[in-house]
Amino acid sequence: MSVRLIVRTFSELCVTVGALIVLFVVYVLFWTGVKAADAAEGQIDDLRSRWAQGPVSAPGPRPSPTSTTSKTQKPPKSSKPSQKSAAPAEYRDGKPFAMLYIPRFGKGWEWPVLENTEVRTLQKGLGHYSGTARPGAIGNFAVAGHRRTYGDPFKDFPKLRPGDAVVLSDGTTWFTYRVDKRPYRTVPSDIGVIDPVPRKSGFDGPGRYLTLTTCDPEWGSSHRLIAWAHLDATRPVSEGEPAAFHS
Repeated sequence: MSVRLIVRTFSELCVTVGALIVLFVVYVLFWTGVKAADAAEGQIDDLRSRWAQGPVSAPGPRPSPTSTTSKTQKPPKSSKPSQKSAAPAEYRDGKPFAMLYIPRFGKGWEWPVLENTEVRTLQKGLGHYSGTARPGAIGNFAVAGHRRTYGDPFKDFPKLRPGDAVVLSDGTTWFTYRVDKRPYRTVPSDIGVIDPVPRKSGFDGPGRYLTLTTCDPEWGSSHRLIAWAHLDATRPVSEGEPAAFHS
């Protein structure tokens, strides 16, 4: 085989590999975003359609809509011990049940929250860690989302600051949480960050908490960024948007 043929073959191989790399980058940067936007919009439409027909799930015990909840609030004592609240319906795997809004990330930032954190679920929105608390409940409502690809929902995660609002709606109630500290960096095996009283959060007892998780670095997954928040207020959807949207 002549040197010229070897050089030509190698050059053609380089061109082919280069083209494949470009196509892969386009897929990662552009096409996954297009797919995620379409998928998320479909989940939002489905959720709002279900809300228009009635609550997504049967209501469970919640804090008073007009009260402010402390970071270490204990479960409220019932004045009627013999009266039982209706058990809330189970969330369906891979299905949306809430909307999440973070004003810090810009006007119009809204993503559906679906049940579980499987790969295919996170391609359609944010994922609720199964087994963690429900919105507004005693415990830790924990949510995962992509930092990059599939719509980049948590691209601006490092911008979160203490006092920032994280707002959830389940179709009947607005839940406004407030971030307690700047994002914390840890490793994927540190599952204590989504405990009922999350480890390293600074919370010192039972309360109504929220945890957000995403990958770090921006284009990698060797670590995780964590943001913790506590429930600050609730408001019936029928009374309009919470003040957090306008502050």
